[in-house]
Amino acid sequence: MSRSADSHHVLGVDPGSVRTGFGVIAVNGSQATYVASGVIQTGKGSFAERLHVIYTGIAEVIATHQVSEAAIEEVFVNRNIQSALKLGQARGAAICACAGASLAVHEYSPRAIKQALVGKGGADKDQVSYMVRAILSLQGVLREDAADALAVALAHTQHDRLGAQIANSQRSALP
Repeated sequence: MSRSADSHHVLGVDPGSVRTGFGVIAVNGSQATYVASGVIQTGKGSFAERLHVIYTGIAEVIATHQVSEAAIEEVFVNRNIQSALKLGQARGAAICACAGASLAVHEYSPRAIKQALVGKGGADKDQVSYMVRAILSLQGVLREDAADALAVALAHTQHDRLGAQIANSQRSALP
């Protein structure tokens, strides 16, 4: 895909210590189009090796798709503190890959992502996946982690668009 001056690629990341989803969309004005998505499988090595797989996998996606900014899901802590800590470290590996490529990294809570795509923060995964496919005009089934990552990227574009609208209305309201 050729990039115009107005177009840029946004990477969404759904971090996990076993599977990390990624999704790349091209944004041109208010239009978002699908570029790529997938899942980085970390394998069965040591935890340090798995974190390295996440880091190198995200770095490769950034380089391959000429990503200019990134959005990542924040850690959701439920009951298992050990799982939350591992998830935080997986997020850290992905964030480091983005920082190494000099990307701005934006962080969104699961609730904010669902709110941006479905209109309610308590939406289920099927509703989010449906909206991702509808917004990006995708056919078929997306892997859950890839759909979640695309949702993160789309939520970021919604957030950016809303911020621009607010800034424009504030400028026009000035005397």
